[in-house]
Formats: sequence, structure tokens, C-alpha cells
Amino acid sequence: MKATGGKSIYGASVGILMLDAQFPRIVGDMGNALTWPFPVHYKIVRGASPKKVVIEGAEGTLQLFIDAANELIADGVDGITTNCGFLALFQEELTQALPVPVATSSLMQVDMVNRVLPANKRAGILTISASSLSQQHLEKAGVPANTPIGTTEGGKEFTRAILGNELELDIDLARKDNVDAALALQKANADMGAIVLECTNMIPYAADIKSATGLPVFTIESFVSWFQTGLQPRRYEQR
Repeated sequence: MKATGGKSIYGASVGILMLDAQFPRIVGDMGNALTWPFPVHYKIVRGASPKKVVIEGAEGTLQLFIDAANELIADGVDGITTNCGFLALFQEELTQALPVPVATSSLMQVDMVNRVLPANKRAGILTISASSLSQQHLEKAGVPANTPIGTTEGGKEFTRAILGNELELDIDLARKDNVDAALALQKANADMGAIVLECTNMIPYAADIKSATGLPVFTIESFVSWFQTGLQPRRYEQR
């Protein structure tokens, strides 16, 4: 047997473009390496803060993301994702600029989830900031028109701590914000058959949302795990 080189790093097929942030990333968060059952490779996009990307529409940061992605690719990754659902804005631009597959946003799952639900049901979105989630974000992610949207804005902890880039996070309050927002979204939309979590920091609360609503919950973890199976299919030993 012979091994073939050409990369600096092996075994991490997924490269994750990280926002420049300091808030706690608990296990389950996309930015916590313990979340993943497979190796991932991170690159921080310096200057791309949560406020810059979510509140200010990522203005002026596209080249920063392209440059960081190219560094990950040069290191050896086979595909690129990001740790903010709002970066759906750059899906088309990144696929045009990069030589590997790109999956920017959990929002890209919405149309796919709709296709597996009963005919009278549809997916809803739970976002960290409905006031910042524009029609352009949704269109770039291929989200169908009139998709129900709920938000953790107005809660006590989650949106404030993450978008404020704070050093501390009350996990119990953040969980309550997510569950309460999901229940409100469900109550307002009787035809909702599943929830897609826009925010990559919501993953730790997905099981709680499922328990509270009884609905399937899809996250960036489910999306990137699917992505990974294409980049590095499992090899089976025949017995």
C-alpha cells in the first residue's frame, strides 16, 4: 500500500468559518469541537463579529470569508460551512469563489424538510434575530415564501448574550428563551410540522425544543452531519 500526500491536515473534511466572538460556546454549540462526532477544522474570520454579521448584514466582509475559506482548503478540508445562519447571504458568492462544496446556513434545510413532511404541514424557522433576518437572507437560502418565523428576541438571555458577545451565558435562561420562542411559534402556526433552527448556537437546546413542542427539530448539526457523509462516506468492512 502507498499513501498519497498533498495536504497539510488529514481527517478533517469539514472546514468551519467562525465569527470573531468571545461568548461561551458550550458543548452542542457549533464552535465547540466536542459537539462533533467527526474531526472538523476551524478558521476564525477576524473582524466578522456577531453584530457585524447579524445586525449589520455582514457588509464589507465577503472577501474576509473567501480568504479564510481558501486557507482552510489549502490546509486540507474538502468542504466549507459557517457558524452563522445569516451567512446564507454569501452562499452563491462562496460557491462561485471556492473550488469545494459550500453549505453556509442551516436555513438551507427548510425546503428539504418541507418535502419530507405530511402534505398539510410545513417547517418553521426559529432565529436569534427576526428583526435582522431579511427577505434576502431567506431567498439566498432557498426558503419558501411565507415560511413561519419565530425568534428569541425579547427573551431574557440568549439573543442578548450572543449578539452582545458577552463573556457569560446563563444556560438555563438561554434554554428557556429557546423553548418559549419555539412554543410561541408553534401556537401561532397550527400547520407547522417541524422547526429549523437558524442559529448555530441553538443546537444545545434542540432536544428541549423537541420535548416541548413534539416536533422534529433540524439544526446546523443535522445539516453539517449530512454534508460530512458526502465529503467522507463511511467505509464498511464486509464480513
